[in-house]
Amino acid sequence: MSSARTLAEALTIPTLLFLGLLFCFPTAFHEPRPHHAKVVIAGPALERGVDASLRQRHPGWFDVTAAADAREARRAVLDRTAVAGYAVQGKDAVLYVAKADGAALEQALTKGFATVAARHHQKLTTTDVAPTMSKDENGTTPVYFGVAWNVPGYILATTLLRAVTFNRRKKMLTIVAASALFSVVGFLIGTGLAYFPDEPSALGIAFLLSTAVATFSLGMAPFTKQFFPLAGLGLYIVLSVPSSGVAPVPLLPTFFQYLHAVMPLGNAVDALRGVLYFNDVGVLKPVLVLCAWITAGMTLLGLDAWRHHRASVRPGTEDGQEDGQDVPEPPVEDPSVEAPSPTALPVRPHRFGEQSPMLEGTVRDDGRQPLRHAAVTIIDAGGRQLVRTSTNAQGRYAVTGLPEGYISIVASSPGRDPVVRQTLLQWGAAVRSDFTMHVRRGDRR
Repeated sequence: MSSARTLAEALTIPTLLFLGLLFCFPTAFHEPRPHHAKVVIAGPALERGVDASLRQRHPGWFDVTAAADAREARRAVLDRTAVAGYAVQGKDAVLYVAKADGAALEQALTKGFATVAARHHQKLTTTDVAPTMSKDENGTTPVYFGVAWNVPGYILATTLLRAVTFNRRKKMLTIVAASALFSVVGFLIGTGLAYFPDEPSALGIAFLLSTAVATFSLGMAPFTKQFFPLAGLGLYIVLSVPSSGVAPVPLLPTFFQYLHAVMPLGNAVDALRGVLYFNDVGVLKPVLVLCAWITAGMTLLGLDAWRHHRASVRPGTEDGQEDGQDVPEPPVEDPSVEAPSPTALPVRPHRFGEQSPMLEGTVRDDGRQPLRHAAVTIIDAGGRQLVRTSTNAQGRYAVTGLPEGYISIVASSPGRDPVVRQTLLQWGAAVRSDFTMHVRRGDRR
């Protein structure tokens, strides 16, 4: 029964992730076609005819509205209120599109309106009002750079979960610094290789995206626990990539269009396209969505801190805490893929790049002399042994990688009475616990 349960737990996350990928990616990409793409027709009379023709030939592809003239139809595309504008003058028909929205969308629009122009024996000309860089022929470079700023934010959160000596403030400072670094490096590569225009506003979008993903991931980790990898990969890969704009959003099924409106990656791609190709049009809404993700992550972090604060307040402790005095939160299982392991450290001056001790101390005998080879055992609040070490020639010991909260420390040595002490560990704070061990009564002469 134990083996079956272990196997089931091991397979749960891969199975759910497999099903998510199997459902989302083929559903989003297997048959790209317009789904209620907004187009503007120059002239009310022309709009009625074009609408009827499109409904007959391509039902559900387009949502058609009228504009006063060709200039207004073109402006609608630049203002990002429509993906195409259509105007007719004599035997010439003009379709205004923006390749920055994706070359696949441009092709689908041209195909749809070619049938309309052919029906009236008109020649269709396609005009690109928002051309892309020469190295961004498909208009998808913002998506690829968005993915590069998106996924590392989640990975950063998983690694910070294992940073047992960092408190929440240090973790947030790390997120801000790393997000700034990612945004600058990505921007310099993108502009240096001429993948997108040199628009410094893109730096801010990249920073917000990485910060939003990392902050929300860090905030949701204590609530999703062992399902954190599934939640992270589900949000930032399974749901984000299909709805991001790899396939232009108007070509996605309605479900993924709704996802695009709320996911951080999709909104970042919208904002990047706005600052790179549309003179900052349509940037405010996605920026607000990214800020909302950051706020949600900070709220979850605050809620987790409040939850553990409430759970850890208890009357008098063995360490002499006053009744009702606040104490740090109890241990929380690290939900990252690779949890930190409690480890005994060599007792020596700390060097740069090495782990810092979370718990250290000295064991002495009755005469206050260092006691060598005394055993020091660390036990968690549930009675489980976390790590065992022994003192060096100076009677010192050091341990790191321990969970925050209550632990018990047992010092023992042959011929001496063992000593047990309960203490509390906090994020990023090293605790010192010294012991004096007395000779057993029966062994005294």
